Amino acid sequence: MSQASEALSDVFREEHGRILATLIRSCGDFDLAEDALQDAVATAADRWERDGVPDNPGAWLTTAARRKAIDRIRRDQRFAAKLDALGALLEDQEGIAPDPVDAHPVEDDRLRLIFTCCHPALAPEARLALTLRTLCGLTTAEIARAFLVSETTVAQRIVRAKRKIRDARIPYRVPSPEALPERLDSVLAVVYLVFNEGYVGTSGSDLVRVDLAAEAIRLGRLLARLMPDSEVLGLLALMLLHHSRREARVSSEGELVTLEEQDRELWDRAFIDEGAGLVDRAFASGAVGPYAIQAAIAALHATSPSANATDWREIAALYAVLERIQPTPVVRLNRAAAVGMADGPDAGLAMLDALAGEPGLAGYHLYPAARADLLRRAGRRPEAAEAYRDALVLVTNDVERRYLERRLREVGG
Repeated sequence: MSQASEALSDVFREEHGRILATLIRSCGDFDLAEDALQDAVATAADRWERDGVPDNPGAWLTTAARRKAIDRIRRDQRFAAKLDALGALLEDQEGIAPDPVDAHPVEDDRLRLIFTCCHPALAPEARLALTLRTLCGLTTAEIARAFLVSETTVAQRIVRAKRKIRDARIPYRVPSPEALPERLDSVLAVVYLVFNEGYVGTSGSDLVRVDLAAEAIRLGRLLARLMPDSEVLGLLALMLLHHSRREARVSSEGELVTLEEQDRELWDRAFIDEGAGLVDRAFASGAVGPYAIQAAIAALHATSPSANATDWREIAALYAVLERIQPTPVVRLNRAAAVGMADGPDAGLAMLDALAGEPGLAGYHLYPAARADLLRRAGRRPEAAEAYRDALVLVTNDVERRYLERRLREVGG
């Protein structure tokens, strides 16, 4: 890959969401913004090879995308209907920020985009798909794998959501304080999905996408300024605590390193301290929800001096509380794994076996992987090998695949 191609790939991955959010804010049209950005990328691929990579690739791509959007509007037969969008783009092009429709203490194009995509007029599944596609640049295939649905279903959800935003004239802004609560749950879910895609990519050769995880944390900080209730603080704490282990999760050879095997000296203590402090603030505020409880679990892991010193009984107890609030198959799976560590593999396996055939875990590779781990710990090697093979059929991330293959070899598979 040439230097220009590598630079373009990097800036598209890191700046895609910001540039697209800026374009959508100006022109109010998702399709126009996406097409203009793709045109700009095509121009950059040719221009940067010939003239060299610009000093500020992100700014270059943003300016080029604005110009492409302007050109598309001028060529459009419905030109007269898009004069407002053209005016906004031209003002941006000249460096004149359009007057905001509503003054708000937190102004950020990407945060506006999330709140627009999470408008209550949109179906919940459409909100998530549209945000992951526009803000994170995930492909339709990646989103389909994340939700265990077909690519066609995801594509239809995105098209319907864009049409609804256009036809209903849903405003592109952070809502007023009194309108925040009705959208907060969806916004938090979207931010956490962005983080999870950065924490463990659904596919590809990289386990961690630091750019996505960092973007989710940045958005979490903005939300905490905007509405610092216990769940917002809990989500931010959860992301910080998980991301504190980023340098220890993959070896120098590119192999996955499990939590118990990680070098804790590599963990980011500043993130851990900040995350633990946010957990305390969340619990001090009174009633806590799923994110705050998950953050408390992550804090127990992060503050434990060693894997052997981990308080698995307290973690299992917290998962029991979480299950009462959020009785999903994945929460039950995590609780079973924690019970297996606290009370022995057989206790955890009994809970996992009770989940066999659960529709919500169909196609989820971590279910057979969790069974395999407890079977391995129980010394039931042939059964562990079979469970590792089941997980390998379902896993889509290359780093996780190599880890499961290594464990399979260890149990004689």
